[in-house]
Amino acid sequence: MQTLKQGDIVPNFSAKDEQGNTITLSDYKGKKLVVFFYPKANTPGCTIEACNLRDNYEVLKENGFELLGVSADSARKQSNFKNKFKFPFPLLADTDKTVINAFGVWGPKKFMGREFDGIHRKTFIIDENGIVERVIDKVKTKNHSAQILE
Repeated sequence: MQTLKQGDIVPNFSAKDEQGNTITLSDYKGKKLVVFFYPKANTPGCTIEACNLRDNYEVLKENGFELLGVSADSARKQSNFKNKFKFPFPLLADTDKTVINAFGVWGPKKFMGREFDGIHRKTFIIDENGIVERVIDKVKTKNHSAQILE
């Protein structure tokens, strides 16, 4: 798994959000962007993480951050997730894993003694020029916004 690291240039990506809108990295040029990857919409850990970001969205915005959530779920699942919890940020439906692979967050995982390939929960903070400023490898789902603001 070749994950992007601090100092790497983020490849320009393009993917559809939960409403079918095309979102690209260049849409955020000149802004600080938080891209958070989560394994699956509407699962306990992913819901806690996204709700923490929602609850602290205004503080994150005041600190100059835009947010973008990404998983391999379908647009319909992402839309249901967003509507159910009223997330104010787009969720990419990266079903073909273009963005997931560009960031290098797909790879072997272990869960309850089982090994499989999946999305690793990671967050990338990208500066105004599209360069990785910081990578959060150990996401604290209940207090993720505080990790971003550190």
